[in-house]
Amino acid sequence: MKELSEFVKARRKDVNLTQEEFAERAGVALTVIRKIEQGKTNLNMDKVNLVLSMFGHELAPIDSKALKNHQE
Repeated sequence: MKELSEFVKARRKDVNLTQEEFAERAGVALTVIRKIEQGKTNLNMDKVNLVLSMFGHELAPIDSKALKNHQE
């Protein structure tokens, strides 16, 4: 599975947008895009989901029971 940073950077480049253009279209600050693409871990989940929604995805917290069921 690709890391979030790799996924966002690759998809942004696929649509030929700069970080600045992508941030504007996603409705987040440029620093949010930079933090995601640099692999920072102290990210606001709401902001990450705004970015991921541009590609039809979202992150959701999962509990340990759901994770265990997914792995089986």
